[in-house]
Amino acid sequence: MAMKKVLIVYAHQSAGSFNAAAKEAAVEVLKAQGCQVEVSDLYAMKFNPSATADDITGEVKDAEHFHYGEETMLAWKEGRLSADLTEEQRKLSAADVVIFQFPMYWFTVPAIMKGWIDRVLTMGFAYTSEQRYSQGIFKEKKAMLSFTTGSPESMFSSNGINGDINITMWPLQNGILHYCGFQVLAPQIFWAPHHISSEARSTMLEAWRTRLQGLLGEMPLSFTPSDSFDCERGFQLKEVIEEKHKSEDFGLTVGTHLGKRIPPNSQIKSGV
Repeated sequence: MAMKKVLIVYAHQSAGSFNAAAKEAAVEVLKAQGCQVEVSDLYAMKFNPSATADDITGEVKDAEHFHYGEETMLAWKEGRLSADLTEEQRKLSAADVVIFQFPMYWFTVPAIMKGWIDRVLTMGFAYTSEQRYSQGIFKEKKAMLSFTTGSPESMFSSNGINGDINITMWPLQNGILHYCGFQVLAPQIFWAPHHISSEARSTMLEAWRTRLQGLLGEMPLSFTPSDSFDCERGFQLKEVIEEKHKSEDFGLTVGTHLGKRIPPNSQIKSGV
């Protein structure tokens, strides 16, 4: 079997953090399995999160009405993206698996990681209007989120004050990863490590190490295939599929729920 290449996109300011320990565990365990592991340490790199015309070398097509998506797509085609973006795209192109390791900030990724997503996943390179979701450019690659929370799991339950974690995950896992075609592995969620004992944190890391042993063979989360939607109807679910699911208790996904209850745990467990 060919050696797998793994990219870890890492965002934490402290080398002594739990996120750093989780990242180091992934590097160690995956390398021990023969994987080639590359890490983009965004804070150490001083990665610029701002998407601007500076991401393009040379003249832009329309400086007066600058459109970042169109301009960076053209620059990508012509090899005129800035050096930092070209390097990150090289890493991503080479990777079979991408792990995003971060502390959850305001129910999403830190700004520096969002900037990596905004700037690196350029139109043309990461997606087009024809190549997205299950027909996406990265459909042969796997990706996952691995993150810490500030709140315990109970607060992210279906009756918790933060709301259902499956809903929190939907924009990140469907709207970014699946949108680009990635096979999305179930997230690794480290619940509130700051508020538990050192022994409990060690147990968390050991569970992560155990999971990493079989990570490459895991089945991805389920999403509704692109061909289930009718482009002639504004990419709404095809009537025949909607009719087929009329009698079901749950919707298809968190987002395409058809006014029904959302499928439980469908964004945190595969096979649901």
